[in-house]
Amino acid sequence: MESDRRTFLKGAAALSAAPLFVPRSVWGANDTPSYALIAAGGRGRYLNRNFQKLGARCVAIAEVYEQHMQEALKDSPAAKPYEDYRRLLEQEKGIDFVVLAGPDHHHCPMLLEALAAGKDAYAEKPLSKTLEESARMAAAVQKSGKIVQIGMQRRSAASIIQAKELIDTGVLGRITMVKPQWHWNVARPLNNSPLPGKLNWKLFLGSAPQRELVPMRFRYWRYFWDYAGGNMTDQGTHLMDVVQWFTNSGPPKSALCYGFVAKDEGAEHPEVFSAVFEFEGFMATWTLDYCNSFQNGWSITFMGDKGTMILDESGYRVWDEPWKANKPPIHEQKAPVPIESHIENFLDCIKSRRQPNCPVEVGQRAVAGPHLANIALQKSTQAHLDADMVKVRLG
Repeated sequence: MESDRRTFLKGAAALSAAPLFVPRSVWGANDTPSYALIAAGGRGRYLNRNFQKLGARCVAIAEVYEQHMQEALKDSPAAKPYEDYRRLLEQEKGIDFVVLAGPDHHHCPMLLEALAAGKDAYAEKPLSKTLEESARMAAAVQKSGKIVQIGMQRRSAASIIQAKELIDTGVLGRITMVKPQWHWNVARPLNNSPLPGKLNWKLFLGSAPQRELVPMRFRYWRYFWDYAGGNMTDQGTHLMDVVQWFTNSGPPKSALCYGFVAKDEGAEHPEVFSAVFEFEGFMATWTLDYCNSFQNGWSITFMGDKGTMILDESGYRVWDEPWKANKPPIHEQKAPVPIESHIENFLDCIKSRRQPNCPVEVGQRAVAGPHLANIALQKSTQAHLDADMVKVRLG
């Protein structure tokens, strides 16, 4: 064990001496990959800018809201606009891959349509809106042979990979408790004023229940059960994936959850909640509060009988036992979590045909626990997950 730790420390020193990410194009000037952006909201436009920065070329954009389309075209003026992504997939035969950034209820149909059109895909998290959709999506990707990267960028972050390697040396001993959390003071009543510009509401709804346009349901689709799993699956997918990755475990066996809408008046999903997950040999508590900025941002605390690791936006720190106030960490690494390295990994893989850092199977396992917690929250009881990651038993 001590020799493993010394080997790790040598590697850590080399890593800290070099930049964790150096942007580069993985394609030559005469070998530029072309792609289509499907859904050009804030996240879609952010991804579009970063894909272009890394040498890919956006040739088509599908978006149901006129204002989002106009903003996206400023970054990609040569791209052909489409209102319906299905028409884009039918007509744009020369694209190498698609970037999928729609609301959660579109994640499954968009990915299935992209695979049917023979496209590789970079798909935003969470993988799915339901456990059943996860299973369908994983089976479809496996059958297709296409490269699909789920947008959980911690899987490609050098500092987080290094933290995982450190935990694997046994520095924390037996891990018994893990505490992922996310604090932001951003909650406020939802804006329900009229939407400026043209919106194809029917296309936005897709397979969701048909209803009259309510502006806040479009602006804040993540906060409504018809379209998404709320902050539970949105942020929880990122953090619960790291919990399971670092502990070498699958999804939780069961979940309990309590939460409420505090200040997001009009929302259905809570912005204050805590879920408790049962794993084999340890437990995890996933807590989110968007009404307070104490320890602002996300963090995950891994508690073992030999030490504690705190992983957050700035890197990680490890303290050995027994903990004392003002005790310096025995390991520390400050580093960001860049989206570029995750995109770069995907671009490498669509060229090499190797599996990416976050394939669909990882996405399925990562969102299983948050989906389970949402079921527990809705049913006000403990929810137990079967090994197939689909069937759920209550009580």
